Amino acid sequence: MNETFNAAMSDTQFAAWLRNPAARRLVLIEVAVRSGGQERMRFLSTGAYVTAPDDTPPNLAYQSIVSTGMQFTEQLSLGGEASLSAGDIEIHNPSGIRDAWLDDVWMNRPIRAWIGDPRWRRGDFRMIFNGVVADVAPKGRDKLALKLRDKLQRLNTPVSEAKLGGATPNKDAVLPLVFGEVHNITPLLADPALLQYQVHDGAIEGIIEVRDNGLPVRATADKARGTFVLAAPPAGTLTVSVQGDRATGYATTVAALVRRLATGYGKAGDRFADGDLDTANLAAFDAAHPQAVGLFLAGRTNVLNACQMLASSLGAQLVMSRLGQLRLLQISLPPAGTPAAVGPQHMVAGSLAPVSRNAPTASVKLGFSKNWTVQSGLQTGIPVQHKDLFETEWLTATRADAGVQADYRLDAEPVQQDTMLLRRVDAEAEAQRRLAISRLPRTAYEFDGTAEMLALELGQAVTVTHPRFGMENGVAGQVVSLAPDWLTGHVKVGFVV
Repeated sequence: MNETFNAAMSDTQFAAWLRNPAARRLVLIEVAVRSGGQERMRFLSTGAYVTAPDDTPPNLAYQSIVSTGMQFTEQLSLGGEASLSAGDIEIHNPSGIRDAWLDDVWMNRPIRAWIGDPRWRRGDFRMIFNGVVADVAPKGRDKLALKLRDKLQRLNTPVSEAKLGGATPNKDAVLPLVFGEVHNITPLLADPALLQYQVHDGAIEGIIEVRDNGLPVRATADKARGTFVLAAPPAGTLTVSVQGDRATGYATTVAALVRRLATGYGKAGDRFADGDLDTANLAAFDAAHPQAVGLFLAGRTNVLNACQMLASSLGAQLVMSRLGQLRLLQISLPPAGTPAAVGPQHMVAGSLAPVSRNAPTASVKLGFSKNWTVQSGLQTGIPVQHKDLFETEWLTATRADAGVQADYRLDAEPVQQDTMLLRRVDAEAEAQRRLAISRLPRTAYEFDGTAEMLALELGQAVTVTHPRFGMENGVAGQVVSLAPDWLTGHVKVGFVV
């Protein structure tokens, strides 16, 4: 294969180059840093490289001081919780010539990496990482290590720190936020003299109802400001049901609300732009998962946690692609999509091995339609069934498999998993989906993959064929971890079946 190209390289040519054991591999790294009181960019590499005069940027020499390419592990949590993928790169520091770099500010600065051949034009290199630096640390006497995180780190900041202000007793309270539809929240008293209450920092879709100790009361809503004014002073605990944020259009689905939180909340400089989103993935997830959800935030919550509370309602997780774009992925067996075929020819001999095994569960119990203000012992004249609802924090949906319970001698009552789902029909369907996965023992495997496996992505469907572990006729699985070594052309692949 001719590895010097005059025209732009195609995906087919790049894949062929990755498979070529004689290929000369080079990693280029561009990382931001604050040094000497100024923000600047450092251009590092694993080998000598200078851009061409007509490249962008032109005539730029990368410092050949990186001793490892890009050691980074991407992973999905089998438990469903959000996790930041992590890794590092090692930088040569012979005789301490870069000790001063330890005094620079690297934390939360962007870093990107590309792979290619030293003979290629800069534009033919392919991006393999787009994330942030967690920190820098010495690694022995003669190396430094840049600790890496994916771009989800940027969402690890408070959703909002906006306070009510003014001179009222609640002046230091963080303004509440409502996304989607929520029931029976406690509003923030904004102006005692006017009987004005705040439910959201911004425009809302509407106020469903206001209740005083469970009894409906009259109020005038200001939807543009996210407030309402009572017609008379309350006699007891005031609660309200709300259809929330509509700054960019009212939404109730997980994908739409995750997008709204990631792009509209948190520190202004850390918010995601459209280029930080895998819009095709989010659109597909939204189309496949129209279930309504609702989230109320009354205190200090970070963006990542808020997004994951929504995503986990459908057993999904936030992950970043190698291009640094936000995706929503769901553990699903069998997974959706056309599976990639994986066989012994794609594995280093003897490397396939089981790494963990989950015990089966006989039932799944989900909490849904959260009552955000639990009220016990209401004495007002409302129906008994309404009082019961006000005393209950969660409605629940349970799905069970009596055969699995008997076979494995399992407890009948499962641990409740809370969701932001609103409707029983959706909670029951999600409970059934989770039970279909968890009713069987699930085993995770790993193998060292050849260059062809570098094209795999997290969450991807695979059909794995191998003479061991009952895989002779092929088994359906889902990719849950990837640790590529781009310089050697190998990747450690984790999948669950």
